[in-house]
Amino acid sequence: MPSPVDLLDLPFLRDALLELILLGVAGGVLGTWIVLRRLAFFSHAVGSATFPGLVVADASGVSPTLAGLAVALGYAGGVERAGRVGREPGEATALLLAAALAGGVVLASDVFESGAVVDRLLFGTLLGLDTADLVLSAAAAALAVAATVALGRTWAAVAFDSDGAGALGVPARLADFALLALVAVAAVAAIPAVGALLVTAIYVLPAAAARLLTGGISGLLAWAVALAVIEGLTGLYLAYWLDVPPGPPVAVVGAVVFAAVTAGRGLARARRAASGPVPEPA
Repeated sequence: MPSPVDLLDLPFLRDALLELILLGVAGGVLGTWIVLRRLAFFSHAVGSATFPGLVVADASGVSPTLAGLAVALGYAGGVERAGRVGREPGEATALLLAAALAGGVVLASDVFESGAVVDRLLFGTLLGLDTADLVLSAAAAALAVAATVALGRTWAAVAFDSDGAGALGVPARLADFALLALVAVAAVAAIPAVGALLVTAIYVLPAAAARLLTGGISGLLAWAVALAVIEGLTGLYLAYWLDVPPGPPVAVVGAVVFAAVTAGRGLARARRAASGPVPEPA
């Protein structure tokens, strides 16, 4: 089995390493707001919804990144618009996802021939990451940090009291669309590394585990970034050792960490309950 240091000698793995660090930063920061705003389903759906765009890009020679961005931003706009006219966010997300996946299947089977490129983009790859992928991931990380600085208080206010935030004049609708669009861009940035079907491995699982470890937003941001980076790098190492795409190992590591944190928290609660209340001094 190669050591983690040995992996740095391989140029394509160095690119993958940098890619997953950048995605870990974006995933940890955005994941905080995804969990607080209950957008886990949307973050998964927006990656999967790029399927028709990836099929068209593969068949026509268009950049998969540009096609994915176009579809993802259109999807985010559709979800936001549906919510504006009274649809429940989860309902709108599901309806539009079903339409996107159905369109992708029709395109892949009856209109275009789906090639190996689409398969790689659905599940990720250690090979083929280029400078454009790294630049997009760096931009996603930078935008996530900048948006948190600029809009973090608004997102927090809406997350904890949406009605009260509106009464205070917080621009909740604009902030909501900004968050959806940013998640869409970040999901597309993660596609080359972890695949369109497994973007939640970066953007949901680390933050969900982090929320069990801390109650404050600052702590949640720090824990989510740390877990996202560690899980990504561990998944990369396992992917190289097992000779599989990186998306599944990253997702499995994230799920194991979440399960371990959940179990640990449950045991801690059980011990506190068994010990009973601490008697007050006389």
